[in-house]
Amino acid sequence: MKTAFQHGDTAFPSAFPPDTAFPTRTRGWALLPLLLAMACGGGHAMHADYGAAPSQARVSGGALPPPAESPSGSDTYAELEENGFVPASQDAMATFSLDVDTASYTRMRRALRDGALPDPDSVRPEEYINFFRWSEAPARTEGGAPFAVQLEQGPSPFGSERMRLLRVGVQAAAIPASQRPSANLVFLVDVSGSMGSANKIGLVKYALTTLVNTLREDDTVGIVVYAGQVGTLIEPTPVAQRGRLLEAIAGLAAGGSTNGEGGIRAAYDLAAQHHRPGGINRVIIATDGDFNVGLTGDPLIELIERYRDRDITLTALGFGGGNDRDMERLADHGNGSYAFIDNQSEALRVLQRDLGGTLQVVAQDVKVQVEMNPELVERFRLIGYENRVLAHEDFDNDGVDAAEIGSGQFTTAYLEYETRPGVAHDDPRVLASVRVRYQAPGGSESALLEFDAPVNAGAVSIEQTSPEFRFGAAVAEFAEILRGSSHSEGARFSSVLELAGGAGYEGGEDAAEFLTLVETAGRLWQQR
Repeated sequence: MKTAFQHGDTAFPSAFPPDTAFPTRTRGWALLPLLLAMACGGGHAMHADYGAAPSQARVSGGALPPPAESPSGSDTYAELEENGFVPASQDAMATFSLDVDTASYTRMRRALRDGALPDPDSVRPEEYINFFRWSEAPARTEGGAPFAVQLEQGPSPFGSERMRLLRVGVQAAAIPASQRPSANLVFLVDVSGSMGSANKIGLVKYALTTLVNTLREDDTVGIVVYAGQVGTLIEPTPVAQRGRLLEAIAGLAAGGSTNGEGGIRAAYDLAAQHHRPGGINRVIIATDGDFNVGLTGDPLIELIERYRDRDITLTALGFGGGNDRDMERLADHGNGSYAFIDNQSEALRVLQRDLGGTLQVVAQDVKVQVEMNPELVERFRLIGYENRVLAHEDFDNDGVDAAEIGSGQFTTAYLEYETRPGVAHDDPRVLASVRVRYQAPGGSESALLEFDAPVNAGAVSIEQTSPEFRFGAAVAEFAEILRGSSHSEGARFSSVLELAGGAGYEGGEDAAEFLTLVETAGRLWQQR
C-alpha cells in the first residue's frame, strides 16, 4: 500500500564592483571573423538518435572491471565515497540536500552506446533515479507549499529478509510558461578547439536553437563565446527578434585554447547589466568542461557563489565528455542544474519538454532530514547523494546553501534500512520522521514540513508497492552494479530487468530505453 504525505500549511546593482575585472572583449558581430579564423572546421552533422558522517567505502573498489577508454580520453570525475550502513543506535539521522541533476545517467548512456561500461567514478545513483519522471499528475500542494512530499515503504528487492526501502519523493508544482517571470538569459558557449566535433559544437548549436525556439517573445537572450579570447557575440536581444539570435547561433565554430574564467566573468557581467528584478536571471554554459586557462578550482567556485548571491544563477550543459567534476560543482554552487547532452533527443528533453524546471525555481535551499526510530531500525544507509550529504546541524541553518527545485520537477531519494528482529508489519509505531526545509525563491528564512512514516503504512510484499517504487529500485540497483558498490552482490542485470520490466511503470520511451541499456550493460559485462 502507498501512503502520500502532503503539507498544508533588495535593490540590485547595475554592474559588479570594481574588483571584478574582465578581459578585453570583442563586441557584437565583429567577433564573427575572429571565430571563423579560429575554427578548425565548419558546420558539423549532429546526432539524430533518440532516445556526523556516515560510514563509507570507496565507490570504485567493487568488482566492476576498468571501462574501455573514453572516446574523449579526458573525462574527469570526482572521487566520491559511498554511503555505508549506519547503526541507528549511534546516529539515527540522514541529512542531505536534494538533487535534480541528470548528467550521470546520460553519460552512462553515451558510454554504453559507444560500446563501453561507464567509469565507476561517473556513476551517481541519485542522478540515475532522477532522470525519470515519476508522476505526470499535478502536485497537490497545500497551505502555500510549492511542492508535495510522498513517502512509500516496501521490501528491498535486492536485500535480505529484514531489509526494506523508504522512498522520499518531492514533486514541485508546475508553473505554466505564460505565468512564469520573464527571463534574462545569457548563453556562454565554449568555442575552444576541444569543442570542434559534431557531438560538441554541432550539438550545442542544435540545443541552443531548440531553447530559443521554446522561449517566450518577451524573454531576452545574449551570447558570450570564449576560447583563447572572450567576446560578446550578441547583446541581450528579445526573443521576438528570433532571426537575429538563430543567425548568431548558426555562426558558432570552434578553435583555440579555453579561457573558461574569462568567459564566465563576461557572461555574468552581461547578465548583470540587463538584470531583471523579480525575473529569471541565468547564465547557461555549454562546454565540455575543459577549463585549462584562467581561474580554476575553489577560486572559480567562489566567483560563482558571489554572482549567485547577486541573484544570477547558472545552468551547466555538458557536451561530448570532459570535466564532469567541475561542471557539477559549478552548477551546484551556482544554484542551478547540470545536464549532459548526448544527442538531439536529450536536448529536446532538457530545453523544450522540461524547460520550466530548467529555468523556473519554485523552492531554494531544499534540505531533507530523515530520522529513523532506533527501537525499530537496526541500521540504514542513504543510496547515493554522497556529494549532497550535510552535517545534521546544518539542516536548521538557513545560511547553508542547498539545492533548488524547479517547476514541475520530481526528485526522489531511497534509504535502505534493516528492521530489528521481531518488528511486525502491522506495528503502529513511527518508523521514521521526515523533515523537509526550504526557502521561497529570493527568501532568507526557511519553512519546515514534517511527516511521520509508521511501520504499518508500508507494503508487506514488493508486489504491493507502486510501479514507481519498483522501477526506481531497479534503477538504483543498476547504478550500484555499475559503480561497483560494496552493497551490490554481483552483476544481477537479469534481476534488474525482471523488476523494471514487470513494474508496470508508465515511463514511455525513457522506461523502454532503460531496459535496452540494462541489456547492453549485461552483454558488455559478459564480454569484459
